[in-house]
Amino acid sequence: MAYTPALDRAFAKSLSLAESLFTDIGERTHDGVGITRATYGEGEQIAHDRVAAEARTLGLEVTTDAAANLYVTLPGRDRALPGIVTGSHLDSVPRGGNYDGLAGVVAGLVCLASLRRAEVTPPRDLTVMGIRGEENCWFSAQHIGSRAAFGRLPPKILDTAVRADTGHTLAWHMADAGADVDALRRGEAYLRSERLAGFIELHIEQGPVLDEAGIAVGIVNAIRGNVRCPDVKRIGAYDHAGAVPRRLRRDAVMASAELVAAMEHHWQRIEDDGGDLVMTFGQLGTDPGAHSLTTIPGLVRFTFDARSHTQGSLDRVTAEMRRLADEIGRRRDVEFAFQPFTGAAPAHMDPELRRRLGAGAQALDMATLELASGPGHDAADFASAGVPAAMIFVRNRHGSHNPREEMHMDAFTDGTRLLLWLLVNWP
Repeated sequence: MAYTPALDRAFAKSLSLAESLFTDIGERTHDGVGITRATYGEGEQIAHDRVAAEARTLGLEVTTDAAANLYVTLPGRDRALPGIVTGSHLDSVPRGGNYDGLAGVVAGLVCLASLRRAEVTPPRDLTVMGIRGEENCWFSAQHIGSRAAFGRLPPKILDTAVRADTGHTLAWHMADAGADVDALRRGEAYLRSERLAGFIELHIEQGPVLDEAGIAVGIVNAIRGNVRCPDVKRIGAYDHAGAVPRRLRRDAVMASAELVAAMEHHWQRIEDDGGDLVMTFGQLGTDPGAHSLTTIPGLVRFTFDARSHTQGSLDRVTAEMRRLADEIGRRRDVEFAFQPFTGAAPAHMDPELRRRLGAGAQALDMATLELASGPGHDAADFASAGVPAAMIFVRNRHGSHNPREEMHMDAFTDGTRLLLWLLVNWP
């Protein structure tokens, strides 16, 4: 199988399918401000049903698993060969954008439609997966669908994870969407690594790197791991702002500001050493019930999030954070209280798939940029399950998780053409 001029013509004709799906699903899941496709909720189900209906129209196989993930398959000549899966998630954050996740599923469907139109039968099965529950915001549990597909979703989450807007458990919502909760409790796997040749996820970039560079398509080298602390307290002492000299103050704001500034300098040092890192202090504030214009603040709370595609950088950040907290605390006579740090290991994309994507871009005369992904993606779960995984990023303005996502169709076209090239040139 090869990327021929006839296949490229079929691809060009199939792009109207993408515009139709983006428009229809976007209009039907618009909440008046942005896009809301709640995990195991109405909006996500609308997207799943629309993709499944289009797949049936194209004559593709449509199945689901115990977690109600969607699988759309173009059968290959030798169905005994390990198959190739592409796709992404179909849920969204509240009042988000239309392309986060959806773009990857639509891209995969365009590829299968192109092969159908060109009357090409691939050597092995090609499957587009519409994944459930990637977003963390609904149940405070991320990548529900991809973990469940491999039988790796912890059963306790089914009953302890509660959706923020309904108060119902994950198990309740999954059952309502047609999932087999009992099978999930048993840890039954639908996907097995030995039956998969690879997974490729097309996704909008959720940052500004490609847009800044003026390049439509990126090849992801790694998905950053993270270290996080959901609640840090800086405890000092409340006192009168006009009465206490600097040397006697136990000022929680001053101590916190010093820590933040010092950690930014540490971030710069890691970058100067050639390391990869992004770092965020969030939700930083004093107690509104106790602070005032004339009161020295005695308590500051904040969150901490650092991400890198190398574990070494994450370990450096964690160690420096604790060291600085101790040093500043002793000098300023304040205390840092950390909730337990949590973390996720970096996921490196398969070097051979990255090489093939680079070769495909060269064959298609397409400029690309290699970059790391800061947000997590379902591709990381495939990689951690032992499946060769790769990601294609598509340029997108105005970030993500907001209604202003701006993925232009020319960038989507380039990314999807590269995905199709990889699928048809698979060894």
